[in-house]
Amino acid sequence: MRPLDHARLVAETASMTTAVRFSGVSRHFGPVKAVDDVDLEIQPGEFFAMLGPSGSGKTTCLRLIAGFEQPTAGAIEIFGRHVEGVPPYRRAVNTVFQDYALFPHMTVLDNVAYGLMIRGIARKERRALAEEMLALVRLPGYGYRRPAQLSGGQRQRVALARALVNEPKVLLLDEPLGALDLKLRGEMQTELKALQARLGITFVFVTHDQTEALAMADRVAVFNAGRVIQVGPPEEIYERPRTRFVADFVGGANVLEPDVAARLGLPRGPHALRAEKLRLVAAGDAPGGPFGTVIDADYQGATRRYRIAFEGSHLASVLPAGEAVFRVGDPVALAVPPGAATRLDG
Repeated sequence: MRPLDHARLVAETASMTTAVRFSGVSRHFGPVKAVDDVDLEIQPGEFFAMLGPSGSGKTTCLRLIAGFEQPTAGAIEIFGRHVEGVPPYRRAVNTVFQDYALFPHMTVLDNVAYGLMIRGIARKERRALAEEMLALVRLPGYGYRRPAQLSGGQRQRVALARALVNEPKVLLLDEPLGALDLKLRGEMQTELKALQARLGITFVFVTHDQTEALAMADRVAVFNAGRVIQVGPPEEIYERPRTRFVADFVGGANVLEPDVAARLGLPRGPHALRAEKLRLVAAGDAPGGPFGTVIDADYQGATRRYRIAFEGSHLASVLPAGEAVFRVGDPVALAVPPGAATRLDG
């Protein structure tokens, strides 16, 4: 019986410079351009997130990697192999879906071993491999339960085990945490990240949740209208957005128009300013201004979030709950610390 050997897979692909490459890839459905001339490279062993709103093209890109869709134009490579026209079962990938897609009439062990059965692995060997994988995802002893007897988080782990037991070179995750409650999602984020680091294989994770993408990924690709708008490490995407869309979608930054930016002491031009970096003080403590008026105030536990009317715009500011408390109607002075704002391309 062969043991699971993800280390071997990592070693086999370590010399490859690219795990997945999109070169001018488009996918059209009639007049709809779901994916529009995308160039993208994902590195071996990378935890890569595709982030964007519904209809942005991220899930279609995942389906193109999986082989569930074929490109209208362009080329897709997986570890140097062109895969246009190659069916899903002949690609070195596996997919974990949001709805888990477990067989309700099968035991957990048989669900995990299903792909091995299809490949013709002997019963004794596949069951041993499935048990090994259940132990890896912290479900030892659960093999003889049915999916209905498990919690949402446990079903998610079974889906992961079923995908990983086939030793994919690339694991595709299609919003796998979307059906979980907030606390369990946080726990599964930590587990997924730790599991990927332990196995060392390439994870491609699709989500519309920017917090999830920033917390888990080595790099993030932000999608909109079928195109990749920006790719980079989480810190770069958050701190240095290049466009209005990225600034607004990832963390909801204040997008300052040129005149507003100038009034706040910035060079004339559009800027992104994160709410937590816009400082507020009582108007009487900064007689020089500029001034705005509080039009909304929300207590959020560790922070208070304010909305400020200023120069015809509404700006957001987030302050620690221990700082001064402002009320609706209060005049406040606004301050932008040096380096807090990022100039946008347009």
